[in-house]
Amino acid sequence: MGMFRPQRKRAPGSPPLGATPRAVTRRLLDSALASAASALPNEFGGVLRADPPGVISDLLLVPGTTAGRRRANFQLYMLHVDLTVVGTVHSHPSGALHPSDADLILFRSWGLRHLILGAPYGPGAWRAYDNNGRETHLDVVGSAGAPLPLPTYRQRPSRHEPRPASGVFPTDEA
Repeated sequence: MGMFRPQRKRAPGSPPLGATPRAVTRRLLDSALASAASALPNEFGGVLRADPPGVISDLLLVPGTTAGRRRANFQLYMLHVDLTVVGTVHSHPSGALHPSDADLILFRSWGLRHLILGAPYGPGAWRAYDNNGRETHLDVVGSAGAPLPLPTYRQRPSRHEPRPASGVFPTDEA
C-alpha cells in the first residue's frame, strides 16, 4: 500500500514553499507601519508570513509578545507550526533603521527576512534584512491605496458631576 501525500497546487514558475521571499505587499507594509505608529512610544513586533511563496503578505501577532520603549520580546514558541512563516517585523521608535545586537541574534536564529520600521513610520521608513543582518531589497507589490488612518484618542467626558458642597445632590426632576 502506498502512502497518501497531498500536493499543494502552485502556479507554474512560482517559487517553492520555503523559498526566500523577494517581495512584500503594500497592504502588509501599510498595516505594519500603522501598527508601529499606534504603539508609540513603545516598540511594535510581529511575525511575517509569505503566502503565496515568495511574497510576504501576512502579519501575525504572537500571543504573549511584550513591548517597551527599547525592546519587543517575541514568544515564538506560541506560534503554530507554519512553513509559510519567513521572519519578523519590529519597530524602532528612535527612527534608527539598522539592527541592534539583539536584532542580529534574532535574525541569525529565526527566519529568512526581517523588517525594521522607524519613526515617523511613513512610506519609506522601513528596511529589509536577511538572516545575517545584511540589508536586502524587497519589491513592493500591490496598489498603494490610501494609507490606514491612525487612531485618535479623546478624553472621555466624566459621567459623574462633582459633589456639591452642600451635600444636596441635583436630580433629573425639575
